[in-house]
Amino acid sequence: MKGSISRLLGASAALTVLASLGVLVSLQPGRAQDNDNNDNNDNSETQSKIKIGFQAAPVPLNLTGKNRSLVGLGSYLVNAAGDCNGCHSAGPPTEYAAGGNPYFGQHPEMVNQTTYLGGGRSFMSLIPGSAEIISRNLTPDKTGRPEGGATFAEFVDAMRTGVDRDKWHLACTGAPNAHCIPPPFDGSLLQVMPWPVYSHMTDRDLRAIYEYLSAIPCLEGDPGNPAGSNTNGHRCK
Repeated sequence: MKGSISRLLGASAALTVLASLGVLVSLQPGRAQDNDNNDNNDNSETQSKIKIGFQAAPVPLNLTGKNRSLVGLGSYLVNAAGDCNGCHSAGPPTEYAAGGNPYFGQHPEMVNQTTYLGGGRSFMSLIPGSAEIISRNLTPDKTGRPEGGATFAEFVDAMRTGVDRDKWHLACTGAPNAHCIPPPFDGSLLQVMPWPVYSHMTDRDLRAIYEYLSAIPCLEGDPGNPAGSNTNGHRCK
């Protein structure tokens, strides 16, 4: 068991390092609470990121009622600076469409739109016999809000504190089972998700990510949703 925990923690640490490398370009130390939301102040570097973001977006975007600059910047953070789809899709076998997998030397790269940010990738159990950790569906639901209808305040809270508002994996009160996470892990927090890194992002960066996630197509369903933790599911209509 000790060996399994060590390997799991090592993998989680590696994921955190990779994620941190992906978002460091957008981090502004000491400005996590900065409310710089004035798009008229975008400099040339930001404009370049916005342009790249639209080029990198692998799915059609609904810009109706959206802040275009924030959507573009959010796409840059999600698709170019970071690799959110690498975790929040069904996993390597289906992450890319047939004939467009760059790891097979196939070009042009084609992300699988049917699984893009729809969740479902398994990170196995933190401890054998405990709950399986599965990435969440980040696409907007019928409300038009991402991550199953999360408000911006809820989204920021999750990114800054790691709170799991879905309560998919509660803390074990007895022996570990398939629906709980035992100590020393805190079942009220998102596990594996590198929120400690993202917590340092500026308010504007988080707003941009939220705006982008609001603009992508909805994918229905909660892959791996533990029974009884969310009876409403993720619905597009």
